[in-house]
Amino acid sequence: MLIVNPSASSVTARSRVLVNKALSADHDVTLCETTRRGHATRLAQGAAAEGYDVVVVLGGDGTLNEAANGLAGTATALATLPGGSTNVFARTLGLPDDAIDATVLILEALAASSIRRIGLGSVNGRHFLFHVGVGFDAAVVADVERRGSLKRWANHVLFGWAAFITWLRGYERNRPRFSVRVDDAPGSDDGVFTVCLNTNPYSYVGTRPFNVDTGATLDSALSIVTMRTLDLGPTLKMIASALGSGEALRRSPNVAFHQQVQSATIDGHGPFPHQVDGDYLGEVDHLDIRFEPDALALVIPR
Repeated sequence: MLIVNPSASSVTARSRVLVNKALSADHDVTLCETTRRGHATRLAQGAAAEGYDVVVVLGGDGTLNEAANGLAGTATALATLPGGSTNVFARTLGLPDDAIDATVLILEALAASSIRRIGLGSVNGRHFLFHVGVGFDAAVVADVERRGSLKRWANHVLFGWAAFITWLRGYERNRPRFSVRVDDAPGSDDGVFTVCLNTNPYSYVGTRPFNVDTGATLDSALSIVTMRTLDLGPTLKMIASALGSGEALRRSPNVAFHQQVQSATIDGHGPFPHQVDGDYLGEVDHLDIRFEPDALALVIPR
């Protein structure tokens, strides 16, 4: 099954036709287009129930996340093609930003049966492929989504502007917003911004990866990084570090850093925003995070 989000930032009628034609040369393909939020989850669930071997997603990270939630725990594999504005997960797997070029690599992987099961994170029951953002970055994503019509044209400029405006006046950053407790540890970390990683990088800034924990891979459990402050000086230092190896960020006294996390809870000092794989999910008072090994069959480009 080829699931296409026709509204995704870089999906065009031409790319949809060419991808479908390329896949159909060697495989029986059913083309389905999403029409609403959550539709990709239902389509993927139907594909698994009907015994499809693979679901290929042409869309952004949000559409891919929905499909992964529909396939988690089943034998049907997931393959990704870049169709969004940033395509974090596709680029993490080493796929090019061009959907046609990426299709060639996916077809090669299918021909070689390059499919293996990977672990996923889950937050309040929803699976995630690469990260959950809690606090500041979720507020940024919410601001971007309010200007969704500009994503196709502005992309990284829009995210940069939204981050600046949110930091300046759109997010309460002068007090802790929540506390993070990892693997039932006796202590907790207060913070204004937390990211829970299933893979690295956290995102991309143009062609540069934004590295939070280079040790976070599909073969490891989760990493959790909590920032205690977003004051200008420390924040600029952490951004500069993440545009390199991220080592200085992880060693910063303003950061609490945990690797190989199996479970964590986040409790708010009042409601706080969160996003999953770049999809804003609103404000909550509590998050329950878990690592689920071998949850998803994934087509791995060779």
